[in-house]
Amino acid sequence: MTSQVRECSVARTLDLIGAKWTMLVVRELHLGSHRFDQIVRHTGAPRDILTDRLRKLEANGLVERVQYEDHPPRFEYHLTDLGRGLGPILTMLREFGDRHLAGEDGPPLRVEHSCGHDYQPVLTCRACGEAVRSADLTMHLDTAEAS
Repeated sequence: MTSQVRECSVARTLDLIGAKWTMLVVRELHLGSHRFDQIVRHTGAPRDILTDRLRKLEANGLVERVQYEDHPPRFEYHLTDLGRGLGPILTMLREFGDRHLAGEDGPPLRVEHSCGHDYQPVLTCRACGEAVRSADLTMHLDTAEAS
């Protein structure tokens, strides 16, 4: 019996961002750390691995390098529109960690919404605006893929 690997958007996304350190790099860029040394300091990533992750993120259009010094040439890293699209994923990862993995001191970062309350993300349906629960979802396989 041969097993057929299921192709899906989760697998494709993880191919792009699932390597260790990658989402921490994206987190730092989101938080405003744009220089290599800042990213190293705030992630703890080894320099050679960080270089590799930044190159892959750039090659896939998630990050752009911007030169800020001529001699020697030095660069900052900034998220592209595509890279900024990972913001909701970061938010949900943080929410999961805050809810299920925070130590007794609580979450290390507090995020406040402009309304003045702590930000607690909720997934909603774009069409009807209702909060999404797993029980309300039905998955439909692409029929061409299922055969």
